[in-house]
Amino acid sequence: MTLTFDARIVGDEIHCGIGSEISIAAPVFCFSLMVKPGVVSGGTLLRCYAGYAEVLLPDIPAGGVARLVLRHDREGFAVHNRAWLPAGGYLRTKAGCLTLPGLVQGVQGDMPPRVVAAFKGLPLVPQPTEWQPAGGTVQVDGFSGALSAPLLALATRLNLPLPGALPVTVETVSEMARDAYEIVIDRSCVKIRANAEAGVFSAWISLLTLLQTTAGALPLGRIVDAPRFGYRGQHLDCARHFYRVETILRLLDLMALLKLNRFHWHFADDEAFRIEVDCAPDLWRKTAFRGEHEMIPGVYGGGIRSGGSYSKADVARVLQRAQELHIEVVPEIEIPAHSHALIKAVPGLRDPGDIGEEVSVHGYLDNVINPAMPTTWDFLHPLMAEIAEMFPLRLLHLGCDEAPHGAWSGSPAVAALKKREGLQTADDVQGWMMARLAAHLAKQGIRSAAWEEAAKGSNGGIGHDALLFSWTGQGAGIDAARRGHDVVMCPAQHVYFDMAHTGDTGDWGAAWAAFVALEDVVAWQPVPKGAEDVAHRIVGVEGCFWSEFTTCDRQIEPMLAPRILGLANKAWDLRDRLDGTGLRALAQAYAPLFDQMGWQRHKAA
Repeated sequence: MTLTFDARIVGDEIHCGIGSEISIAAPVFCFSLMVKPGVVSGGTLLRCYAGYAEVLLPDIPAGGVARLVLRHDREGFAVHNRAWLPAGGYLRTKAGCLTLPGLVQGVQGDMPPRVVAAFKGLPLVPQPTEWQPAGGTVQVDGFSGALSAPLLALATRLNLPLPGALPVTVETVSEMARDAYEIVIDRSCVKIRANAEAGVFSAWISLLTLLQTTAGALPLGRIVDAPRFGYRGQHLDCARHFYRVETILRLLDLMALLKLNRFHWHFADDEAFRIEVDCAPDLWRKTAFRGEHEMIPGVYGGGIRSGGSYSKADVARVLQRAQELHIEVVPEIEIPAHSHALIKAVPGLRDPGDIGEEVSVHGYLDNVINPAMPTTWDFLHPLMAEIAEMFPLRLLHLGCDEAPHGAWSGSPAVAALKKREGLQTADDVQGWMMARLAAHLAKQGIRSAAWEEAAKGSNGGIGHDALLFSWTGQGAGIDAARRGHDVVMCPAQHVYFDMAHTGDTGDWGAAWAAFVALEDVVAWQPVPKGAEDVAHRIVGVEGCFWSEFTTCDRQIEPMLAPRILGLANKAWDLRDRLDGTGLRALAQAYAPLFDQMGWQRHKAA
């Protein structure tokens, strides 16, 4: 059977056409938008589940087309680009479910690149602490010397040749910092000086990169380099979209090429919990897939069926690759909000007497775990222990963002908890819960991490040396730093790579925080002016990628590239000298490298 489907943006509406070569009686159009859909005309809304909807259409005659006009049912909510069109569409009919042809998704590859002046300096990201040019170049086809097996393997995977004729020597220097290195390039050899394997690895990464960005015309001179921050991260949301293990490994390779050293693995959210754990097998078995006849329908483009879970063997593969590349993995379990999947899969995490009607930012009616229920603690303690045990870093991210307004307001159990513990507000309840969780982890030698909201509450919030991530901007991070927290800066206006690059309706991505152009990625300071008093508390920078718009693994590539270059420089460069013009020039220098390694890039960025 031949079906057709088209959709286009008309103002704040979405105009759809669904056609069939044969007649279909009473079809139900199943699809998802970013928030609750509304029907303007052409059908009857039967069901909404967060952004997922089912709309009864009139009979479609043979060769006919059903016309439907939709909107995002949230006041002031605008449709910005193609990513806001219906995703995962299919028809439910008396004869079964029929997948509709997909719209063109992701960044389009036919956009003309922007050509800018060549970079005036060393074509290397991140920029080194010092570059002392000696003048002239030496033409090389590669290097010979003490090449480690992981480095050779990385170069092979990235399709970047490394072995060649120019000899490289390595000298161990005990007084240098762990990640620091020096490189001296002359016409006859390259000399690397470093204290530890991590520094040697970074030096080789610089040589591997320069071999590509200079087309083998290696500049003569001396590089002196060391990172600004110990935490240089990239986050990936694998709950909204299930990424194959090979895709995660590929991302780790890119991170290593840019000297990023923390992979923040977000595998739990409202839509799924994707790590296979022994303590709660129903959790991942019931939530791994979503779609028709699944516990959670096709929210965020799930279609008839999509998803998966990561076995312990999968986790081991990720950890092994990360270790080879000097990257640590930070797992996140996401509580108390963004926990719809947990609540659906595990009985007893909500107060049965709760009459509250709070709705989450993504449209869920029940996505907050109740800390007044004994089951909550019976469930969370072994879950946290098992997840933390899998990851050598001994740092567990507990989530704690975007609790809906009015959370727990209708729960008699929480009302009793407030009276017993002297709590007044929902923030107090959340802070009490997070502090209790963090204290439990601390007794096991595990440090807690969380989003910025975990610092809320009259009791001081999570406490217990928790590492906080400042995402709505930088103000919350500075406040947390002044209250004694270490902070990782990840302001959405600059380093949320799911944001669209531009405001063009033909582009792709979210827009709630900003349109994040390439220049915006470096147009900020990790330690803002006036916050110098807590500079020692700002310990890192992280880029984030949320996957509400993602239905295919490779769609992530041009959303990250070339913007991830700016993140890498912001996280490493002690002097933070790179401006937007320089970053755009470096992105042009890196374009052949991205192409060589087969990593798609946003050419018009």
